[in-house]
Amino acid sequence: MTVALQLPGGRRAGPANAAVILRFSDWPALATLSAGQIGQLAEDYVENRVGIEGSMRDIMLAAAHLLPGSPVASDTGWWTQMMRRAKSLAAHSPQRDARQIQFHYDVSDDFYALWLDPRRVYSCAYYREPGMSLAQAQEAKLDHICRKLMLRAGERFLDIGAGWGGLLLWAAEHYGVQATGITLSKNQHAHVHRLIEEKGLRGRVRIHLMDYRELNESQGFDKIASVGMFEHVGQANMPLYFAKIQRLLKPGGLAMNHGITAASVHPGQLGAGMGDFIGKYIFPGGELLHTSQVLRDLAGAGLEMLDTENLRPHYARTLWAWSDALESHLPDAARVLERTGRAAEAGKVLRAYRLYLAGCAMSFERGWISLHQILAARPDGNMSTGALRGAQSTYPFTREYMYPS
Repeated sequence: MTVALQLPGGRRAGPANAAVILRFSDWPALATLSAGQIGQLAEDYVENRVGIEGSMRDIMLAAAHLLPGSPVASDTGWWTQMMRRAKSLAAHSPQRDARQIQFHYDVSDDFYALWLDPRRVYSCAYYREPGMSLAQAQEAKLDHICRKLMLRAGERFLDIGAGWGGLLLWAAEHYGVQATGITLSKNQHAHVHRLIEEKGLRGRVRIHLMDYRELNESQGFDKIASVGMFEHVGQANMPLYFAKIQRLLKPGGLAMNHGITAASVHPGQLGAGMGDFIGKYIFPGGELLHTSQVLRDLAGAGLEMLDTENLRPHYARTLWAWSDALESHLPDAARVLERTGRAAEAGKVLRAYRLYLAGCAMSFERGWISLHQILAARPDGNMSTGALRGAQSTYPFTREYMYPS
């Protein structure tokens, strides 16, 4: 990988045919590069203090080589951990979570439509077969989740963080469930409501603009899914989150938690300024935990982990598909963003998303972050429930049903 630098004043260093060119207008930004602070360099690009030329794949390869070491969090000091927990607790009130979700998901529906699949599924796809397109892999993911949950016609199904309705509508149309979804995004809520009316699903599918903490627990759900949502919950609220799912779930029912997890076993964020960049421009309030801590909090809430599957490389491929799609629509994306309420920041938003999608693809490829699907049950205490004595849920305790021939 060849990189050339254009220094303040116009002098150039590096090969003439370099794959990546970094253009600096001042010396402090160049000092950031020499320190390996990739996140700050990304911020300088978003704020137009640094110019970057080259394909996103080449730029990410260059970025990886500029890092002084692994960016996986390694600060395990008690004071650091205590402060992170306190910050997490303060960052995740219902009001702040609503603002943080809307900051990201309400950028523009038309903007997301340029680079997502037609169903606008904004989470890790499942490339069950190598030759699948993004749209096919997203449908495979939706069906994979429904199969894992063993959805049956007439069951009450809850989708926490329903996005643009991909899973909610798939479960209703293909598995005949009574589906309820919630979201904090006003744009997503309006979009899903329109789809419900267009598809004639009123009475079978509902979408609510509400926080998961506000869900009524008087009527339980047979099955629950949470896809790409718990990253917004926060370390401090994770026990509360899983306890809420446990109370919403009928005894013997199944719940699927699908979300991004950290590579470090200690709470934190990616180093070299990468986590700070994501928090500032993309996902304010987002927090990642190692799957071991997720499983501990899940078990502490009275849920039994049944099956855990790592889909990390699937998310790398998904993100590259999104990145490639956005790169192929840059002029359209700029025009769409200029029509939004954040028109003055359209250029910043576009530059931030270009780096975010490609940077996350690289991070999943290199194992700096991961993606786990965790299937759990609320045991019903009945030794005769299920195919095997002591199952205490509908789960058959084999994986055969998940992968039918």
